[in-house]
Amino acid sequence: MLQIKKNRSILAAFFFCAQVFIACTESNPPFPAEAIAESKPIQEEATKPDSTQKETAAPDSTTKKTTTSDSTLKETVKSNSTTEGSTKRFSGFDEENVLHTYISGDESGKLYSGNLYLDFPADSFLTKFELGDIVTVAINGYDTLELPVAEASGDVPIAWFMLSAISGSDKLLLTMHNGQLAEVLGITDVKNPIEVIVSMKDKGGFKFGLEMRNVQYLDVYVENYPTLSIEEFANFREVRTTGMGKNKLYRSSSPIDPCLGRNLKADSLAKEAGVATFINLADAEEYAIAFNRFDSSYYSTKDAIFLALPVEFFSKPFEEGLAKGFRYMIEHEGPYLVHCTYGMDRTGFTIAILEALMGATTEEIQADYAKTFSNYYYVADGKQIILNEQQVDFFKAVVLRNLKAVYRARGIDIPDTNNIDWATATGKYLEKYGLTPEEISALKDRLK
Repeated sequence: MLQIKKNRSILAAFFFCAQVFIACTESNPPFPAEAIAESKPIQEEATKPDSTQKETAAPDSTTKKTTTSDSTLKETVKSNSTTEGSTKRFSGFDEENVLHTYISGDESGKLYSGNLYLDFPADSFLTKFELGDIVTVAINGYDTLELPVAEASGDVPIAWFMLSAISGSDKLLLTMHNGQLAEVLGITDVKNPIEVIVSMKDKGGFKFGLEMRNVQYLDVYVENYPTLSIEEFANFREVRTTGMGKNKLYRSSSPIDPCLGRNLKADSLAKEAGVATFINLADAEEYAIAFNRFDSSYYSTKDAIFLALPVEFFSKPFEEGLAKGFRYMIEHEGPYLVHCTYGMDRTGFTIAILEALMGATTEEIQADYAKTFSNYYYVADGKQIILNEQQVDFFKAVVLRNLKAVYRARGIDIPDTNNIDWATATGKYLEKYGLTPEEISALKDRLK
């Protein structure tokens, strides 16, 4: 039995998929287990390796700007002092166990990386906080965030922010899972000291999130998913949220990439549905057409755009690529099928935007997003174990947090998701992408 852990190791992903490509010469199953020497972790949604030893990420961001705190530091743990230029700063806990520290940079005030190092040792921090806590991080003059404390980027969902505390490190790290947090927050240097205040928000509030790492195992063999339909195994479905027309929009795992053993089934289902246009979020065209059996696929006979989007939802390349994909939909007939590799992260976010644009409710967006995870996870001892309600709710929270955070980064606050007009908010968001009101209207007409 071949079991796959979806993690963030890109080299392992390439190694695994290369073996699969060589092995994919028989139709059923797409590749034999004996063709692979050992199970290798693969990933869909990482386009470049992390720049730090262990990267991390986090949940929700709030809407307040921070102000300078005049709290007197009464350090209950070891304090850390730094001299940068002529300014001597002290980092430590006050009497209420609130950490006061600064973003670190080199002598010229340049940031060390696209993420934010804090001038305080992790071991001292971990005397007051634990992995799995949710903390409030007030970055003076920029933003206030609520994020989990963890170690590595794989500990949190894609696009989440986090505070990384790795025992033995002389600094803490504010980072995100795929992306540059400094860029998202608009922090370009620390020539002028930037104070950061860290306080407890929810003790142990992300412990369950850390436990969710243990259920993210999937398999390539349909027989190991005895309760799923072929459509569910291929993660193939029509999108039928409020406002979406019938037979207009579909989503699935990749119909051409053999890595997950689902491509032939997804391609066949696309043909059955009469898909006319494919929106490929994952691949560049030269790689897509090189997949085994691409030339004989239904996919190869239809219109397709190959976007090769990075899995960085806040980034300009992602936004520009998605705008290009939406314009392609405007210019070509449906039905449309949106996919990446798993049909999970890039597809999940993109479909959520389209659902929101067409007027879906929060509950509909969440349910459709979480369905993908129920289709894949989790496989143990050669059989899928169905996710329980709490596990499904975790994934529902992911898409909501991602939409709110990405919209907010573009100046669109979503304070109340229960009564939000998603269509209006999403229209404003797409205008930030560079789509005109006329293009947005034309996209909606295509999906009605």
